[in-house]
Amino acid sequence: MTSQEIRQQFLDFFRSKGHLIVPSAPIVLKDDPTLMFSNSGMTQFKDYFLGYKEPKATRIADTQKCLRVSGKHNDLDDVGRDTYHHTMFEMLGNWSFGDYFKKEAIGWAWELLTEVYKIPKENLYVTVFEGDAEENLGRDQEAFDFWKQHIDESRIINGNKKDNFWEMGASGPCGPCSEIHVDLRSEEEKAKISGLELVNNDHPQVVEIWNLVFMQFNRKADGTLENLPARHIDTGMGFERLCMALQHKESNYDTDVFTPLISKVEALSGKKYTGILDNEKDIAIRVVVDHIRAVSFAIADGQLPSNNGAGYVIRRILRRAISYAYRFLDRKEPFLFELVSVLKEQMGQFFPELVKQEKLITEVIKEEETSFLKTIEHGLIRVEKLIQQTISDKQTTLPSEEVFELYDTYGFPDDLTRIIAEEKGLTIDEAGFEAEMQKQKQRSKKDSAAKVYDWVVLEEKPEKFVGYDQLETEAYITRYRKVENKDGEFYQIVLDNTPFYPEGGGQVGDKGVLENAVESLEVLDTKKENGLIISLVNALPKDAGAVFYAKVDVSERKNSQANHSGTHLLHEALREVLGTHVEQKGSYVGPDYLRFDFSHFSKMTEDELKLVEQKVNEKIKENIPLQEFRNIPIQEALDKGAMALFGEKYGDSVRMIQFGSSKELCGGTHVKSTSEIGHLKITSESSTAAGIRRIEAISGDKSNEYFKKIEDQISELSQLLKSKDVTKAVEKLLEENTVLKAEAESYKKEKAKAEIQNWNNEFVDKGDKKLLVKKTSLDAGSVKDIVFQLKKDVPGSVIIIISDANQKPMITIGVSADLESSYHAGNIVKELAKEIQGGGGGNPGFATAGGKNIDGIENAYQKALEI
Repeated sequence: MTSQEIRQQFLDFFRSKGHLIVPSAPIVLKDDPTLMFSNSGMTQFKDYFLGYKEPKATRIADTQKCLRVSGKHNDLDDVGRDTYHHTMFEMLGNWSFGDYFKKEAIGWAWELLTEVYKIPKENLYVTVFEGDAEENLGRDQEAFDFWKQHIDESRIINGNKKDNFWEMGASGPCGPCSEIHVDLRSEEEKAKISGLELVNNDHPQVVEIWNLVFMQFNRKADGTLENLPARHIDTGMGFERLCMALQHKESNYDTDVFTPLISKVEALSGKKYTGILDNEKDIAIRVVVDHIRAVSFAIADGQLPSNNGAGYVIRRILRRAISYAYRFLDRKEPFLFELVSVLKEQMGQFFPELVKQEKLITEVIKEEETSFLKTIEHGLIRVEKLIQQTISDKQTTLPSEEVFELYDTYGFPDDLTRIIAEEKGLTIDEAGFEAEMQKQKQRSKKDSAAKVYDWVVLEEKPEKFVGYDQLETEAYITRYRKVENKDGEFYQIVLDNTPFYPEGGGQVGDKGVLENAVESLEVLDTKKENGLIISLVNALPKDAGAVFYAKVDVSERKNSQANHSGTHLLHEALREVLGTHVEQKGSYVGPDYLRFDFSHFSKMTEDELKLVEQKVNEKIKENIPLQEFRNIPIQEALDKGAMALFGEKYGDSVRMIQFGSSKELCGGTHVKSTSEIGHLKITSESSTAAGIRRIEAISGDKSNEYFKKIEDQISELSQLLKSKDVTKAVEKLLEENTVLKAEAESYKKEKAKAEIQNWNNEFVDKGDKKLLVKKTSLDAGSVKDIVFQLKKDVPGSVIIIISDANQKPMITIGVSADLESSYHAGNIVKELAKEIQGGGGGNPGFATAGGKNIDGIENAYQKALEI
């Protein structure tokens, strides 16, 4: 049975049980402050579990792409070193939202595994939660009784809180769970030791394949548990492990989930994969084929490698793969990017984003490989210097600070430093390095740490966003909570009716005020978390239950929405000018400016930028009215021509924004007609990553300010130049300047010629050689001309000139051709440059150095005489 068939059978089975099959959510999370990535199948359904949203169906099933490389669930260090841990993996799951519970979940899991997939019943073990006295929780007897109907009691194992009580985070929905484990060992091995003893003991062939979570509690911020209003089912089955079991393999990497990728690596590297666990070559191949999946899916969902946040995690995964290939597969040139096409062919049917984004994924990975391979080369030079210094100091351990700097500042893998050191008979200070890592984590934790208290609920009332139509409204506070972070103490509040737009879709959150006759509170920001619109204030009102008037900062909202509508027009214009491959890859929409990242593989020309800007402003002048379609089925919006962005999470009902032919799915606020944008001015175009360009632009009030500033500058120039025609006046100045520069150069050359004879007379005999050490105020160009002439005219000479032209110290050294084997100008200048706090170099015959310390000239002069 192929992996595609296994996946399809799972979905078909639960469809037959009345489940709605939904697509995987993006692997990268953009609206959840607690997580960077989807790390489990239930992530996209958090709002349903928390009761913030109504589920689209009470029974749902899917396959969810997941990533576990940071935070509580972090498998990165295990990847490649065993047969079953992965960074990116698929989680097959079925959910019940207040519908069926333990009986059905257990019965259907058993039916699918034993009757559909035909896994022998004697190879299966299950676990149930044994209870926890500290939590005042008893054994999950209900699950045990249901399991007894399917499996012998001897194969039902009690599990502790760590293994059998599932929690999504420090707070939130949770509950006991039952794991299903499969024993894939040979009959001979089973005869030696019972599988009961190997469950949850990291045996590579006795592995967990399915976890049935019975969501019945909510973990509060203070650690206590409360019952959820309704009980839910959340299951997750590791697709790769399931394939291993059904394809009768001993390793996930031996299944057809990975073998096509492994074959491609073998062809590209010339290395044969043998599957040995502790073989570095085989570990490297497993790392490469695992990591290419994680990186490709992240890029497809809009997360590019970068130096911070989720982008840093993706870059770290990619660099780990590159460094393993460099060290153990002898790959010194980019090659990982060539695996993307194999992945697309393998998984594109179920995940169309790989097909649509193939070119972007390939180009980004190739550029990152090229860049990091240079880093490795430079890092090797630094490591070699560090090793030589350590040996010179008669030490055997590389200092932890230096190793950590290589890792942290230059991105050089610490394990590569470790291997190189061991080859030289050295070690690294492991304890010191770990201490440096902990310091960094503490700094990072301190910067981001926030203590969030439980919600204080004043009224259980659904909130309503009215900000599309109203900028102020009467409102009540329905709940609030305190937040403490490095900036102080704040409060987050939720209103029953809120006009404040929460940060999202690139647009910043609204600011404003909450006021009544008694008091006024400033709203500092507005965000969305788990479906709730949350406004930030720095203090609670005197009477939290009073009526308030919520008022949006009109000026900031007006400018933000002008930029947001301008972004839509910009997107359309870019596609018209550059091609339909252009897609939005990120944006920022604030009151001051807009930033738009898009896929394109070359720098835009001036003509292209002018044409894009022209097209946008033509649409602005047309005064195109906004057409807004709220809460329409997503398919209807797509049928109308709306553009959906890969990596965005859309519900069944969406909002479509249309300005003429520009049609996009968008939740942001917009102008009523394009003329309100005023004028859009592109201020810059640059690259942010391989295949990604960035445009920054201004509109509305800011564009008016921009043109007013230019007008004032031209007026000022006109007065200075005493001419209304500034262009002609500047052209005349440039012509005059060219003539004057030529005259000045001619004068300098004549002066230099005159100086040559004077300096020639100042040489001092040193035996059969001649030395000239001189201070001067001549410019560097003149000094260079004189030195080269004297080198030629005076054989057996060393010339050292120290100049202070324009108050900048400069040392120039020349050595005549016949002495270059005895004296090296480059070495001499490096020594003298220390006196002027500078640096430089050159060849044996000529060298220069500039410096910062003008007061060091005299010391340099005396030192030159000594040399």
